[in-house]
Amino acid sequence: MSITQGTVLITGASSGIGAIYADRFAKRGHDLVLVARDAARMETLAERLRSETGVAIEIIPADLTADADVAKIEARLAQGDVGILVNNAGMSLNGSLLENGPENISRIIALNITAPTRLAAAAAKAFVAQGKGAVVNIASVLALAPEMFDGIYSGTKAHLLNLSQAMSAQLSAQGIYTQAVLPGATRTEIWERSGKDVDSFPADMVMDVNELVDAALVGFDRRETVTIPPLADIIQFDAMQAARAAMRPNLSKKAVAERYRVSETL
Repeated sequence: MSITQGTVLITGASSGIGAIYADRFAKRGHDLVLVARDAARMETLAERLRSETGVAIEIIPADLTADADVAKIEARLAQGDVGILVNNAGMSLNGSLLENGPENISRIIALNITAPTRLAAAAAKAFVAQGKGAVVNIASVLALAPEMFDGIYSGTKAHLLNLSQAMSAQLSAQGIYTQAVLPGATRTEIWERSGKDVDSFPADMVMDVNELVDAALVGFDRRETVTIPPLADIIQFDAMQAARAAMRPNLSKKAVAERYRVSETL
């Protein structure tokens, strides 16, 4: 069972990861606020979950690439009854940096970076006032593997990982729990929407969305800062974190590193 109470606001809630989160939190007894562009699909989901669980479900149609719609969700978070934010809405692109124009690049940044950052900030302010709350940011394993695929998508997910770790370090003492969830390839509609074929991947690389969310919720209940459902050996991630921490004291110095000094013999 969840140890965080209150209404759960989920973005990208009409399908895929967001819809499964809605199902799982409703079955834990949480009221829901569902946010996505497709109101009809959210209503179908809400009708089923109301019937099965009896929880109250609010639907807010919103395009989170639009400033006015992001502001609408910020205002909803400010009302103070939401206890958990699941920042799930996101998109991918078909093609690389060289194959996408300004409109597509601006859109993915708006949806994958600007919107979740603004909503995390709005939620955190409301939660700090209450002394409790949780923010779940759906990132990606590609945040750890920028060399794979296009750097735009992985860069947006690296931002969410960075944001989550910073929030955890800075806000946990004020009662705010922050979790970054890093899925690998997961069978959702994001592939079709971005013109990719998920079946082109080896079958053992693609996780079922139900298994992904259930694993993420195990991490949530354990209060993990970073949850990586496909990673069997957490020692690998811990080693990377330890190496990063060891490097941190050496990242800002008055003196230039010796390896960058111009040789006097030149």
